[in-house]
Amino acid sequence: MQRWRGLEEIPGDWGRSVVTIGSFDGVHRGHQLIIGRAVERARELGVPAVVVTFDPHPREVIRPGSHPPLLAPHPRRAELIAELGVDAVLVLPFTTEFSQESPETFVRQVLVDALHARVVIEGPNFRFGHRAAGNVELLGELGRTDDFEVEVVDLQVCGTAGDGEPFSSSLTRRLVETGDMAGANEVLGRPHRVEGVVVRGAQRGRDLGYPTANVDTVPHSAIPADGVYAGWLTADGERMPAAISVGTNPTFDGTTRTVEAYAIDRVGLDLYGLHVAVDFLAYLRGMEKFDSIDALLDRMADDVKRARELTDGI
Repeated sequence: MQRWRGLEEIPGDWGRSVVTIGSFDGVHRGHQLIIGRAVERARELGVPAVVVTFDPHPREVIRPGSHPPLLAPHPRRAELIAELGVDAVLVLPFTTEFSQESPETFVRQVLVDALHARVVIEGPNFRFGHRAAGNVELLGELGRTDDFEVEVVDLQVCGTAGDGEPFSSSLTRRLVETGDMAGANEVLGRPHRVEGVVVRGAQRGRDLGYPTANVDTVPHSAIPADGVYAGWLTADGERMPAAISVGTNPTFDGTTRTVEAYAIDRVGLDLYGLHVAVDFLAYLRGMEKFDSIDALLDRMADDVKRARELTDGI
């Protein structure tokens, strides 16, 4: 899959294509429907499928300080999109100047002149251009003028998550924030992931017999609620069952919120400086302050046992 940052990186001989545009944070099951349809149409027409997305998140530019928690940083988002069969991802730098472009200018510069769109696939609530003035109706009008077709896909998928609320990035963020990993993972179609570099912490886990990878997470990451979780730690391409702690270590009067993962039954791992991924499968319990180290160790042993059971064979 080709990856471009900015219109200038698109090859000069790029031909017609099928395009879909959006933030696609998390690439959840609703996103998968619309991207999958774009790939399907592209294969039918014998042209590439292109996903257009933005960095930073538009909200951060329009209302600084309002950046939503990210369900997937851009490199991970590109990986997930590639798995759906997309041929190219275009990341457009979202600047103040860009945010002030009219819908017509956006369509002309991006869809017509740069990507030579033959078909544009969008959801019914798609908005674009300055002050989100453009919608799918306007896009259709512009397509009739500029020789591209617009197809609107109903991406409203529902399940048990959020009491049947339609799947969305905002719903997923709320579920992650409350520690409802079963719900979040239903929306995503996979375990929620947090990434970052392993850094040195207080090393209490090593002293207690449970050495953990202390993950310095990617900025704006959607971190689950404080508590203990079952999941996996992936480093250097190896996926290891893990017991994961999120919180401030209240037993030791900690104040810094951390994400720490203990790779179950692994001895002698040296992960410092590595970029790792932590996948959250299931919530085990809330964060607690224990009266003694022995009480903490007893609970940790139980946490590891349950995490091992939940991840066994998955």
